[in-house]
Amino acid sequence: RAMGINVVRVSTDEELVGILSLHHKNLIHNLSEEEKQKEGYVTAEYNLDLLKKMHSFSPSVIAKDGDEVVGYVLVATKEFYGNQPLLDDMFNCIDKIMYDGQLLGNSKYAICGQLCVDKSYRGQGLVQLMYSFYQQELKNDFQFCITDVARGNPRSLKAHLRTGFEIVSTIDYSGVVFDVVLWNWR
Repeated sequence: RAMGINVVRVSTDEELVGILSLHHKNLIHNLSEEEKQKEGYVTAEYNLDLLKKMHSFSPSVIAKDGDEVVGYVLVATKEFYGNQPLLDDMFNCIDKIMYDGQLLGNSKYAICGQLCVDKSYRGQGLVQLMYSFYQQELKNDFQFCITDVARGNPRSLKAHLRTGFEIVSTIDYSGVVFDVVLWNWR
């Protein structure tokens, strides 16, 4: 809990709408080149129906200041497969990666479907705060948390490595290179 910020799992549709509002403000095609470099961005697109479906499997983690959603980490589990093309590609790629002598496809992992912090709340440790809550909530069900970060998004990669993720592979989505990062919870 930092400065009156509450980190919780999503429990209402209003909170999902709060996620969407933050999501749209930070979508790659809604930002200038300068902002993308300096502030980072999100790539995969979601709408309310997709978020509702995702949350029916495992509610995501949000940071709230009062009633306002100021950060989120989306939780995507294998049950969500087939609903978001970028995530499906990530699942397919992750399943083929060898880590520590085991094929990740045979392990239990959760994907961070997306992470975002409101611009005015950045640099205050919210990423670590949300991820540590995410770990507490999910570590009994999953061995790993895995996600990918666009090479062109250094701010995001730095935040993930600081949290405890390590780079285990790369994916090329039509010419855009992403690092696949894994956080080992065992």
